[in-house]
Amino acid sequence: MSDDTFTERLRLARPVSGDLDALFPIQTDPRVWTHYPSLRHTDPAQTLEMIERWRRSWAEAGLGSWVARLRDTDEVVGNGGCTLLGGRVWNVGYRISADHHGRGLATELARAGIERARAIDPDRPMIAYLVEHNTASAHVAEKLGLALVHRGPDAGNPDPSVVRLVYADRPLTLAQLDAALR
Repeated sequence: MSDDTFTERLRLARPVSGDLDALFPIQTDPRVWTHYPSLRHTDPAQTLEMIERWRRSWAEAGLGSWVARLRDTDEVVGNGGCTLLGGRVWNVGYRISADHHGRGLATELARAGIERARAIDPDRPMIAYLVEHNTASAHVAEKLGLALVHRGPDAGNPDPSVVRLVYADRPLTLAQLDAALR
């Protein structure tokens, strides 16, 4: 029996190493990384390490990033879900193939991740961690019911002018905000 999660249009599955060939083209597409180009993958080893991080998150927290496929065609269209940051906050995140932007898939995927995270541990705050010029992601965070709780420099970003935003479902303690910003 599969432990896949289904939304209206997506089948969400835990990642496996065999997902590399479908995920690598998404992770290398400059259109997907418009808002943070220095994170764009240039080597399949980067994508494989990302898959392994997701798998560790599933093993340690009972939740992580899913591989998202269209239910009607089984095409891989991205990844996303919730991961635990610093043992203190759930971080909802997603990456959708540029060919599928603007169709609400990110919101659909993120909602599924939030539902699962709240079922596992509803007492942990939910956050979305994004850069200010990514207005599409900010719009998704707001549709998910998250509100802006932090705006500041994006430490470690090669572009010093970039501003980091943290949205959350509730006020954060300093320790929770610190976990979100690491």
